[in-house]
Amino acid sequence: MNGITRRGFLGLAGAAGVTAGLAACAGTGTSPTGNPSGGAAGGGALEFWSNHPGSSKEVEQKLIAAFEAANSGIKVKLVDAGKNYEEVAQKFNAALAGGQLPDVVVVSDVTWFNFALNKQLTPLDELVSTAGVKVDDYVDALYKDYLFNGKHYALPYSRSTPLFYYNKELWKAAGLEDRGPKDWQEFKAWSTKLKAAVGSDKVALELADGSNYLDWYFQNMVWGFGGAYSKEWTPTFSDPKTIEAGQFLQDLAKAGVVRFNKAPATDFSAGLAACILESTGSLGGIAKDAKFEFGTAFLPGTDNCPTGGAGIGIPAGLSDDRKKNALKFAEFLTNPQNTATFTQATGYMPVRKSAAELPEEQAFLDKHPNSRTAILQLPHTRSQDNARVLVPGGGARIGKALDQVAQGQDVATVFKALDAETQRVIDAQIKPKL
Repeated sequence: MNGITRRGFLGLAGAAGVTAGLAACAGTGTSPTGNPSGGAAGGGALEFWSNHPGSSKEVEQKLIAAFEAANSGIKVKLVDAGKNYEEVAQKFNAALAGGQLPDVVVVSDVTWFNFALNKQLTPLDELVSTAGVKVDDYVDALYKDYLFNGKHYALPYSRSTPLFYYNKELWKAAGLEDRGPKDWQEFKAWSTKLKAAVGSDKVALELADGSNYLDWYFQNMVWGFGGAYSKEWTPTFSDPKTIEAGQFLQDLAKAGVVRFNKAPATDFSAGLAACILESTGSLGGIAKDAKFEFGTAFLPGTDNCPTGGAGIGIPAGLSDDRKKNALKFAEFLTNPQNTATFTQATGYMPVRKSAAELPEEQAFLDKHPNSRTAILQLPHTRSQDNARVLVPGGGARIGKALDQVAQGQDVATVFKALDAETQRVIDAQIKPKL
């Protein structure tokens, strides 16, 4: 099994007709009930299930109004499907077990795969070909993230990477250059000056806790130390280099350099943290709330930034007419003009190549250089390790372990248990399907 690559697994899984039993945290429902031929909200209306990533509800409503104006007779109902990607997946999973399906649903980097694997999302290739959607205009790396067994199961929507955000006033007070650290070793060298500059009422670095995507941000630190969560389908949390990264994180916490919080962006905007690792999707809110000058930079290290965020998918259990209208809406939502609008309102990356070249987008980037960082960093990103995004429950499992590390538990012991737990899930839920 260790010799089977990720690509090979996807092909084998598709050929084997993997059933719904694989997914532990998503995509485990049976065929839905409801009206597969009519609109999800009745009367031909479409339902769009979203968690409004990046506080985007208002801009989503504006884009829906523009779609309805351009497509007479088609109405769209925006549904609050949860406060985060996981809650949207839970709601969708419940609908698969017998509820009313949405027409378009937000699916994240860690939730789409199980739904696709269990044939509960519609392969989009034939639909987009028939509709003449120019998929080659989507950023290649972002569109390919949804490739499974030769087919694509989502269109890029609220796509992001983490960024390094820093308070320029506190940076100046610490005597640091106006830039992010080259790597984590340089940040550690800076930490003494930062601690002195922020005083006892602030913190040098604030990170999300394990229930709020610390596992996503820590992927960068692990790669920076030469470690990994996994090599294909072999967990590598016990690798000495992965343990070294975990020990580095714990040492920063013990030294009072880093604090863990459910909402680092809020503290950073309030001036309570000198720097944070946070999604590009938080940029719009931080720019609005922060009363000081701040900068954005690449994550520490070289070519070790994980992609993330979400796409939009179409459930498999819909009629052809509903799928056709759903794709029309999904394409409209992510067309060049609208992805530029969404990007400017939230901070997420433009998912269309041509969107980044629009005169109004270039003017926006010139005026807001912090928004350009994610675009420049995109060529230096990496696909996330299987243990987080493809193994069921991976993100939550890693996040729980990182909370234990942050609380001072022995890193090697915690990561050894994480290796074993991850391997059990792979053996029970993935290996039998090969």
